[in-house]
Amino acid sequence: MITFITALVLLLLGYLTYGKFVDKTFKSDGDKSTPAHTLEDGVDFVPMNSNKNAFIQILNIAGVGPIFGPILGALYGPSAFLWIVFGSIFAGGVHDYLTGMISLRFGGAHLPALASQFLGKAFSHIVNFFTLLLLLLVGTVFVSAPAKMINELLSNDAATLPLIVLCIFSYYIIATVLPIDKVIGKIYPVLGFLLLVSAAGICIGMFLYGNPIPELNFENMHPKGIPYYPVIFLTISCGALSGFHATQSPIISRTINNEKDGRKVFYGMMIVEAVIAMIWAASAMSITNGNDLSILMENGGPAAVVNKIATVFLGTVGGTIAVLGVIVLPITSGDTSFRAARMIIADYLKIDQKELKNRFMVAIPIFAISYILTHMDFQLLWRYFSWANQVTAAIALWIGAIYLYEKKTHYIIALIPAFFITSVVNSFLFYDPTIGFGFDITTSNWIGLAMTLMITILFFRVMKKRTEKSNNI
Repeated sequence: MITFITALVLLLLGYLTYGKFVDKTFKSDGDKSTPAHTLEDGVDFVPMNSNKNAFIQILNIAGVGPIFGPILGALYGPSAFLWIVFGSIFAGGVHDYLTGMISLRFGGAHLPALASQFLGKAFSHIVNFFTLLLLLLVGTVFVSAPAKMINELLSNDAATLPLIVLCIFSYYIIATVLPIDKVIGKIYPVLGFLLLVSAAGICIGMFLYGNPIPELNFENMHPKGIPYYPVIFLTISCGALSGFHATQSPIISRTINNEKDGRKVFYGMMIVEAVIAMIWAASAMSITNGNDLSILMENGGPAAVVNKIATVFLGTVGGTIAVLGVIVLPITSGDTSFRAARMIIADYLKIDQKELKNRFMVAIPIFAISYILTHMDFQLLWRYFSWANQVTAAIALWIGAIYLYEKKTHYIIALIPAFFITSVVNSFLFYDPTIGFGFDITTSNWIGLAMTLMITILFFRVMKKRTEKSNNI
């Protein structure tokens, strides 16, 4: 219990201290006009207050990631807490803040447009592909996961599952094409409250239930002996560091009323997500040991663990409310995944989005592809999502490092997490036999480190040339 409480305190201190330092490093300016005002169109660019933006942001970025990921990460034991706490403070919070604020400074630009600005137009096409792939995978996963959970909650009848999927897709289409303040802006504050209440209920239930949360140790307790590095850094992404957030923060950069809201909306909501992740990881460790948790997940997946946690700590009625809070998460990230995909394609193809028919023209093919993907194996989808997710995070952090370097400020705050997560995705690609090459872990880690060092050397060489060119002008 001491470890858990200490972790929550560290997260709060991280927001109050390091979050403030990041904001100061970026030099947010409350007197600058934001895209919500300069480009207001009543659809995507709409000024909203910081509380509404914060609620939308936490629901955008959360999904099932800060629940399913930490539950899977709980198999490693209390060492999983380290990545949640320090990852969110020094990597995830920086990633979300910089992505959102740089986007804001460039007219609400999405990640591919930022890549074109900072990494070159040729590379932006690759980023565009990766970003759209990630959004499609996220949107599809966040149709499948809540549909199964709703079906289990109602009847567990396989015949009703396609109808639930259809209902979720119908809502996603509405949320994707209508102005952001008409659906998302109105219902998200309510859903955000439900999310926070369910997480708080689980947290209180842990204390009342009396089962101790394991204290911190550095032992890898995974029943199957899966290595901590690099796997846990992809297993727990939302709740620590997630490239998916780089696709969501630009949505809110288009509705930010004042630049000074950025620390609360972007960095702060990452910390809130980390608190949610801590609660679910701790609760999974509290009610089961590693072997029991592994068996439960093999039989019913993370959703089965969610149901058990909610029922044990809150009873049947309270548990049902908590599960509803969990179902809210993927649905409110799925809708903005498709919305972000629509905006990215529209920006890329220069299709004006003021006309409703133009929004439908872009959105319908996206949903058609996603529907086809729902017939793929969920576990395989999740694995591809996890890797693509952290590749996107690496790209966003490198963009942040370049931006801060060019502004002659503390670029190290982005460079260190960029280096780290790049080494992780490189190592995982060579280690994992499903999506990668299946090398042994030692070889994979050395190759991953060598590739990352080369990328870092390239970063400094390119930045040196840009500086010299700038000085000669």
